[in-house]
Amino acid sequence: MANIQSQIKRNRQNEKARQRNKTVRSEIKTRSKSAIDAARAGDAAAAEEALKMAQAKIDTAATRGVLHRKTAARRKSQLTKQVRSLLSS
Repeated sequence: MANIQSQIKRNRQNEKARQRNKTVRSEIKTRSKSAIDAARAGDAAAAEEALKMAQAKIDTAATRGVLHRKTAARRKSQLTKQVRSLLSS
């Protein structure tokens, strides 16, 4: 346990940031999963809407520094590819 005041404060700040980042990551997973589920069900309109929402959440996470810029781009690309392939088959 830290006994330096600045480190104690830094630990508190890190914990708050970790909790915020955790909720953002969870939201991304939820939105991505809903897009994939809609595509599996064959509902193209719902899948496209869910895909847009997931991409917006990923972009927001990248802007806020929760995800790296290139990680966000990769996740969006993979999600889009997966949804498109499910809709086409």
